[in-house]
Amino acid sequence: MPRSSLIGSLAFLLTLSACPRPLLAAEADTQVDWPVVGNDPGGMRYSELAAINRSNVSQLEPAWVYRTGELEADGGGRTIECAPIVVEGVMYLTTGKLKVVALDAATGEELWKFDPLSPQKSLDPYIHTPTSGGVNRGVAYWSDGKPDGERRILHGVSDGRLISLDARTGRPDPAFGVRGVRDLRTELEPAVANLGYGPTSAPAIWRDTVILGVSCGEGPGVSAPGDIRAFDVRTGEQLWSFHTVPHEGEFGNDTWEGDSWKGRGGANAWSGLIVDTRRGLVFAGLGSAAFDFYGGDRKGENLFANCTIALDAETGRRVWHFQTVHHDLADHDLPTPPNLVTVNHNGQQIDAAAQVTKTGFVYLFNRETGEPLFEVVEQPAPQSTVPGEQAWLTQPVPVKPPPFAAQFLDESNVTNIGRENRLFVLSQLEGLTGGGAFSPPSLAGAVIMPGFHGGANWSGASFDPSTGLLYVNATNCPNIMRLRKSDSPSNTRYGGYDHHGYIQFRDHEGYPAVAPPWGELLAIDLNLGEIAWRTVLGEYPELTQRGVPPTGTESFGGSMVTAGGLVFIAGTKDERFRAFDKSTGAVLWEHQLAAGGYAAPCTYMVDGRQYVTIAAGGAGKLATRAGDRFYTFALPPGFESR
Repeated sequence: MPRSSLIGSLAFLLTLSACPRPLLAAEADTQVDWPVVGNDPGGMRYSELAAINRSNVSQLEPAWVYRTGELEADGGGRTIECAPIVVEGVMYLTTGKLKVVALDAATGEELWKFDPLSPQKSLDPYIHTPTSGGVNRGVAYWSDGKPDGERRILHGVSDGRLISLDARTGRPDPAFGVRGVRDLRTELEPAVANLGYGPTSAPAIWRDTVILGVSCGEGPGVSAPGDIRAFDVRTGEQLWSFHTVPHEGEFGNDTWEGDSWKGRGGANAWSGLIVDTRRGLVFAGLGSAAFDFYGGDRKGENLFANCTIALDAETGRRVWHFQTVHHDLADHDLPTPPNLVTVNHNGQQIDAAAQVTKTGFVYLFNRETGEPLFEVVEQPAPQSTVPGEQAWLTQPVPVKPPPFAAQFLDESNVTNIGRENRLFVLSQLEGLTGGGAFSPPSLAGAVIMPGFHGGANWSGASFDPSTGLLYVNATNCPNIMRLRKSDSPSNTRYGGYDHHGYIQFRDHEGYPAVAPPWGELLAIDLNLGEIAWRTVLGEYPELTQRGVPPTGTESFGGSMVTAGGLVFIAGTKDERFRAFDKSTGAVLWEHQLAAGGYAAPCTYMVDGRQYVTIAAGGAGKLATRAGDRFYTFALPPGFESR
């Protein structure tokens, strides 16, 4: 087997996952990196650093702030969903407008900047519009492992390119693709090659291979395929491609009636991938198949849509899969890859994969076999009233852990923040269908709960290997999905159906129709399959002033857990960054940001000082004010030694 060229600190992190030991400033090496968006290749988002801890986190203060300069004259701007990485004391991040920036991680000084959307001598002009609003959640780092050897930053751009940059200079690598750029559309069929297509999440690295999921169309209308693809990190040559909608003769093709698999979009790993480097496995959580809300033209279970899937990283061969929603009709994508964890299950240490879902469940699998560690029961599911549709009769529900998000909306749990709010929602419920888990859309309008944003979303979860606790931020905000007949030629394939939009079910003041909490942070014990604690995440200050207890808010942005006893998370509509006690859920520190922190944080150490960084780009799906800052916090100089 070829020697791994992943940076040396990853081997240390893999050892850490088995025997975590807090690193205090007094005993630590002077430098501890955060080399992958999830810190370790398996995406635990756990740090062994403990210089910042329960006893001193209240003293945390901004150490430096980097501004991208991308706020527009009218105050608008693009959201920033990037989780920075830190390698050898250098921070690498992406801005709202897809630039890659390298900073001195101790000072925030800009070292170099690369703009993939600006004409440069080294790049050909590119005409494709970035898909999915042009978001980007971070970059990947690769090294050949030699002290003075090659170091590359891999940037997947949502316009359909993979770019390799010299990590020291920011210049495109001339040996990669064409002058540093791999056009990912080259292998696409001509009919879809110009459609929305490209990565929105950081690539995954395994040895000398870079592996990508993509964002693509999910209908109605023609869309590009959501296949997972692997490339040589030095040359850009495609090594393998896995068909997430199986072709004729491939495993799973018989789960699509007739030829309905052909030309099918969706079923994509838009949220990125994680890697078991020891076993050579790459894991993804796959999205729903196009069209998200009507499947009369794709009768069947529809593999591998909505699957947690493990692939051989060398060949792309399927090792195992588990489908969390059969024949999805409500956009219940798996919005994140699983966390690779180790649990104590019935007295045995088992390497596992923990998958959080939009539907509000945690599925825990044996990492090698895909066998659920807790029983999963096929429960009867609501059927569709839409002509031509054939919803699946059952859906898989884990017996443990219990759901972490609300599973229904009806008269018993509509909003209780005020009499008028409640009466308004009750009046709107009349004539709507659904309201329970797995409810399909209807022509009259169906209540979808959990909603299209979860449950969990792309922010995923973090895991503490020292306790077996998984931390996930949950949203409880229902949607209404109303299908309609459309004469558009692009909708002919989908029974001629379109929809009225992604409508959130809200009261007359604009608050969610369900009773609070609308946002929570939960700690889930994966050893026992139980919820250890849950607490409200976020608030609406105006409601608090009216005497309404904190309600929580919808959140976009993930958590990070540390050996210092802390869970850090932003993501809420109130634009605050918080640190929670990881054992109790008590808030120990919070900081008001200039804009919402709709990203995952990271932490690292340079010269014995621990730092915590969060992007504050605002805007996005929560439609708050835009921002252009990356905040980095630390204790006052010398405070760690007190």
